[in-house]
Amino acid sequence: MQIARDYYLKKLVDRMHNKTIKIVSGIRRCGKSYLLYTLFRRKLEEMGVDQSHIITVALDGIEDAEFRDPHVFYNYVKSRVQDSGMHYLLLDEVQMMSDFESVLNSLLRTDNLDVYVTGSNSKFLSTDVVTEFRGRGDEIRVFPLNFAEFFAARGGEWSNAWEEYRLYGGMPQLFIYKSEKDKAEYLHNLFRETYLKDIIERNHIKNNDELEELLDITASGIGALLNPRKLANSFRSVKKVNLSEPTISLYLNYLQNAFIISRAMRYDIKGNRYISTPSKYYFTDIGLRNARLNFRQIEEGHAMENVIYNELVMHGYQVDVGNIDIVEKTSNMTYARKKIEVDFVANFGSKRYYIQSASAIPTREKREQEERPLLAVRDSFKKILITPDASLPHYDDSGVLILSLKNFLLHPDSILE
Repeated sequence: MQIARDYYLKKLVDRMHNKTIKIVSGIRRCGKSYLLYTLFRRKLEEMGVDQSHIITVALDGIEDAEFRDPHVFYNYVKSRVQDSGMHYLLLDEVQMMSDFESVLNSLLRTDNLDVYVTGSNSKFLSTDVVTEFRGRGDEIRVFPLNFAEFFAARGGEWSNAWEEYRLYGGMPQLFIYKSEKDKAEYLHNLFRETYLKDIIERNHIKNNDELEELLDITASGIGALLNPRKLANSFRSVKKVNLSEPTISLYLNYLQNAFIISRAMRYDIKGNRYISTPSKYYFTDIGLRNARLNFRQIEEGHAMENVIYNELVMHGYQVDVGNIDIVEKTSNMTYARKKIEVDFVANFGSKRYYIQSASAIPTREKREQEERPLLAVRDSFKKILITPDASLPHYDDSGVLILSLKNFLLHPDSILE
């Protein structure tokens, strides 16, 4: 099955010949190699690039094992650039070559060589990856299939596709499996045999039971604030384990560097400042999250919030959790100050969007409850409520844009309209 990844393919095409190393990063098994070796190579050929000018090396294969030696690799690539025409180097699993940063930076001095790489070790599973190339790297972060990509490949009815997606997520290889049992088993194995082993081995973790316990807590708590200090106290009092606050923060960073989870910081809207803790954490793929919990706790509201977060991040938004102070009249006719949350504060350049996710708004009272945080924000940026209950996009009497989940996921630019 051919799965289109047009969003990322366009990013690669737009960055052609920009004199940087194009770094394709992202969680393992999300389709990085397929994007580079199949889709981008095909695009180059469609653009008229001769096959002799496309240099492909996959360092994880036995056929290219000799090129793990940096000197052998460098000399091979230089020998392939035999004329003045533009050449394209597509390099997979670059971390398997020692001193790859120096080699690739050296190759950048070849004016008619355009370099594209993928990798799967800590240097390529970190948000600091561009620094490895001394400012000459251009990172393209690849996610598992978003819903639009999944729906285009799967077809069928929207409601059935959404049910499947919010349960099993968008790891591309899931299309190989037909039964629910096989899909679930694939995700279980992927988590345990690939992601967890990578993190434990890479970071020399000895207390892997505590890491797994923390992972379960994080999976259970999507959409809820997570405080490392309180978690440390809970481990001490409930689990009888002395897992310190710094260690918990370090483990959370390991999970982020492996692109398993992402952190959404709290942002004080009125105070215009960040609040360092607690934070919210969302899973890069909702299916992996569900598999971690053995497909328990799969309420639509939590899944929907996680999927919306990923969609925004994938399209380049900086996404925070909004925090706003309000003053309310109490039942005994006094006034009290309290904090309420806006699900997402999404920034894109100078533009900002306040977004609430609601799995259902069956009554006017429920809609008012969901809109309450949005209306507490007094600036002029757009306020948006995303819900499966909506039909056509429309503004209500309060000036809030009501978007259906289907419309947002299939047309994410609809928040701009």
